[in-house]
Formats: sequence, structure tokens, C-alpha cells
Amino acid sequence: MKVCVIQPPYKSDTSMADECFSSQIKMLDACDESVDLIVLPEDADIPCYAKSKDENNKMGAKYNETILKRSAEAAKRCRAIVCVNARSVGDKGYLNTTYVFSPQGEIKGKYLKQHLTEGEVVNIGLENDYTREYSEPYVLDIDGIRYAFLTCYDFYFYESFANIARYKPDIIIGCSHQRTDSHETLKFISQFLAYNTNAYVVRASVSLGEGSETGGASMVVSPRGEVLLDLENRETAGCVSFDPHDKLYKPAGFNNPPSSHPEYVEKGRLPWKYRPSGSAISLTNDKMPYPRVCAHRGFKTIAPENSMPAFGAAVAMGAEEIEFDLWYTKDKEIVSIHDPTLDRVSDGTGKVVEHTYEELLQLDFGKKYGERFKGLKIIKFEDILKKLACHCVMNIHIKSCDEEVFRKIIALIDKYDCRKHVYFMSSTAILEMAKEIAPDIPRCAGGGPTPETKWDIVDRAIRTDCQMVQFFKPYYSKELVDKAHAHGIICNVFWSDDVNETRELLEMGMDTILTNDYHLIA
Repeated sequence: MKVCVIQPPYKSDTSMADECFSSQIKMLDACDESVDLIVLPEDADIPCYAKSKDENNKMGAKYNETILKRSAEAAKRCRAIVCVNARSVGDKGYLNTTYVFSPQGEIKGKYLKQHLTEGEVVNIGLENDYTREYSEPYVLDIDGIRYAFLTCYDFYFYESFANIARYKPDIIIGCSHQRTDSHETLKFISQFLAYNTNAYVVRASVSLGEGSETGGASMVVSPRGEVLLDLENRETAGCVSFDPHDKLYKPAGFNNPPSSHPEYVEKGRLPWKYRPSGSAISLTNDKMPYPRVCAHRGFKTIAPENSMPAFGAAVAMGAEEIEFDLWYTKDKEIVSIHDPTLDRVSDGTGKVVEHTYEELLQLDFGKKYGERFKGLKIIKFEDILKKLACHCVMNIHIKSCDEEVFRKIIALIDKYDCRKHVYFMSSTAILEMAKEIAPDIPRCAGGGPTPETKWDIVDRAIRTDCQMVQFFKPYYSKELVDKAHAHGIICNVFWSDDVNETRELLEMGMDTILTNDYHLIA
């Protein structure tokens, strides 16, 4: 297979867009029938740096149709596969798209960039809803060769490399920019990718000028890590030939029979050793849309409150949030229970803080709810995190806390990598401590102990820099909700188990409904 990688000039001055685009077209036109695969860089229809959404759209409107048309023509003329990155039109805006043209000049596939930068979403306005959904690696099988794809920012998410390797690609197409990385860094990333997927990496970028130490580095790398082609920062196209089926097979451990590197690694993979990921992971608190339903103490109409059956049932049925309460024991273990005392929900008596965790384990926390749950034990905060971290947003009601315990709560949240999936609801004193120790975790002001403090909730949230309030029924009004929203504050309400009442609360503008009956209200 003969591969041609195109690396056109790229300038910050948009007045040079025609010149840069023309150079790219000339390189494409110079390809002939000896070439089997042609790869162009990211944003081939945006040939210069766009400083605004308007500049981006003007260049896209001017060059998009032309680059796609000429790419299709090149595919037919050369009887080659052509991969070119340019925008396409989505449901809500434009999409960063790698088009794959067949040797017949037809679109064989489209790869959507999975990791969009903040600039692409905020400044350019690219559509990104699809990035919030579970997806598998995009792989095309064309004439017995398997192609996988990464675009620019995608190259930095090394966790995905092992997932791509599962699909046994032969070639990974990388339409890219990566303009701030050094040449050596870009080479290392490409070698790392090739070795860990047992695939050839064909990366096309743009030249920032031959004197630039960053950007460029269009290259082809073999599964052995050999750099077969390297354009450095030259404004040119380069070709190289290789057999895409010539892979690296090495002993799978000393004196063992040969296998590919990803196969060798897969035999010893321990997925629970990694950051939480996969289809069960929910959107983070800052990304999850409103309105939401929050399962108050779990799905407590079918299982005991603050128990794993209640939490698991709610999450399994799709709850965006669960709410639970945390107290600490005499020996500073953090447990989930609402009341300061044990009497209502267990066969024990006295205060939680007067018992050690081992003493609490001797009690029954299910029998009072019903015989079916007889023998249920109290759970620790860590028990909830072990099963449900990053599977939902957690509204954590800290009932009583000293600094040592609070720091332990933060350490557990970090242990299970879920800072972006939690927020704290508590008293003003605890929320002030939270702001000092973990200012990045959102804080929710709750209703105070008296009617006066319950009505004062929005003003307290503003004074204490809280991002949320949790109204306590019936101490709320449309005026208070509007005031909170005017200050950028999210409004929870505790609670509603009635459908008509919930509709009224949503019409009032409440963002999150806490409920004891998750299924009914959801």
C-alpha cells in the first residue's frame, strides 16, 4: 500500500486563506494512480486560523464544498481512498467530520471527532450532543483493511487506545492539528498509539512554517514504532509504502509464544484498576441537563431509605440524581443514615455518633421496613461509591461534620474519581468549610431550622456563594425561584410524590424535584 500524506501551509493571517487553500489543492491534484490512500489534515476547509466564529463560518462556507468535491475527484482519479476532515451539517450546527471517500468517489464513512476542545464548542459553536452518548470506536473495513480514526484532541485520550485495539485495526487515520505540541512530542504520541494498537498510524497535520518547533509532524508510524515518513514542518506532501498486514508480534511474556502487544496486555487487564468509564457512566453535574428527578434517600417507596437496594433501584431505572445523608460514627467512619438516632430505622437505640461502626453492624436496618429486608446492614459512604460512583449525580447531605471527617469525605470522592458527579447540601457552617477545602465541588444551601431561615434560603445562598438551593416545602414561591435563577442559582425542591404537584413545581421553574417515589415522578 502506498500512502500520501498532505501537509499544507497554515497561517494566522486570514488574508492568506486563498493561498493556503490553493497550496493544499495543488498537493491533492499532484497525487496519481500509484497512491492507494491520501490523508489530509483537520479542518481542510478552514485553511487559516479563525479568530472568531464568524471567520470560521466564512472560510467554511467558501471552501467546504470545494475541498469535498476535489477529494472525491482525487479518489476516483487515483482509484484511492481519500480521508479529509471538514465540517458537515448536523441537527443543531456544524460537526467536525472526517470524510472517507472510496476509490469510486463515494462517501464510504464519516467519523465525528469524539473529544471537542472548549474552543470548538464555545467559540466556534460546533454541535457536541453526540459526545455525551456511549459509542464504540469507529472502524471501517474497506477491501480487507480495517481503518480506525482519531482527530487532533482525540490523540490525548490514551484510555481509548486499548478500546480501539480491541477492534484490531490495520491503519489509524489521524486528521489533526495539535499546533502547540513539539515535533518530538507528536512523534512520541504517534509511536505510542501505533505500538499499543498494533496498527499503522497515518497522521496528517498543517505546517506552521519550516522554522516552527511546534505543529506539523505529519507522519506514518509502524506498529514497531518505526517512523516511516516524517514531514516535520515542511509545506509538502509525502509518500511511503508499507504492508498494512505486517504487524508486530512478540513473546507474550518471557519464553511465551508470540502475540500482539494489545493481546498480551488484554490477558492481564484488571478493568477495576482504572478510572470509571463506559456505557453506565452518567453525565457530570455540570453537563447533565435540567429538569432532573432526584431519588430522595434512594427509591425509598420500594426499599429501605439510605440503603443499597434503594439507591441501586433508582439508578438502574435511570435516576439522574440520588440524595443521601451522611453521619459519622464514634470511630469516625462515615455512614449513610438520615436521623441522628438509630431508633426509627433499626432495632438499635441511641445516637449514631455514640456507636462504633462495628457496633452498628450488629443492628438490623431492614426489619422495620419489612420482613423481606430483614438483616439489612448499615452502609458506609464508601459502599455507595464502590457501586455507583459516576453512575449518577450524588446530592450529598452532610448532617454533621468536623474537619477531619470532611477531609475523609473528600478523600473518598477523589479515590473513586467522582468530584464532577457530586455536590454538597448542608448547613451554612459546613458549606463554608466545604468552600475552603474543596471550592470546586458545588454547594447547595438548605432550608434552615425555622420558617424565617427557610424563607431566607436564596439570600443565604447568595451571601455564601452557593450554586444551588434546596427549598423545603412549602417555603418557596415563584418570586424566590426567579430571584435564584437571576443569580445563576439552581433550584431543588424537597419534595414531591404527587404528579400534579410536580407539574406545578416544574411550571414554577424548579430545576430538580426530590421524590420518594422515583418511578412515579420520573
